[in-house]
Amino acid sequence: MTKSSELDDRGIVLLCPKCRQRNRLAYERFGQACRCGNCQTQLELPDEPVEIKTETAFNALSTRSALPVLVDFWAQWCGPCKMMAPELTKVAADTSRQCLIAKVNTELLPGVAQRLRISGIPTLILFQSGREIARQSGAIPATAIRQFIQQNQPAGKTA
Repeated sequence: MTKSSELDDRGIVLLCPKCRQRNRLAYERFGQACRCGNCQTQLELPDEPVEIKTETAFNALSTRSALPVLVDFWAQWCGPCKMMAPELTKVAADTSRQCLIAKVNTELLPGVAQRLRISGIPTLILFQSGREIARQSGAIPATAIRQFIQQNQPAGKTA
């Protein structure tokens, strides 16, 4: 996760690249224009995967985000997960305005993994409006990740 953003139960906290002021963007406002409260610089959602560190943040993000959320369930010891990490970074850079890419370490948040019946990693789950839309297990390249997102987006919302 970038050091300029972090997730909590209310939204994402973005660090202004110009004045370094911390700004919170509510999950419900993802996809809308956001400006720094201090210097009015335009703020963007992260263009890299964000790490979900608490179950509360996961629940809030997956149920309240105005944008689709693609969550990668992974573990540090998993070789295929490590191979897929740079592929997710490529996709996040391309889709930051249409979809948020997030990561859940299944060893740090085992309750989330159990509740969602994650039986193998890496597993990608696409959430929209609080619902699981699609799931894909196994390491795949960036082109396949993009295709997975596009094929499972509601009509008119392509990443």
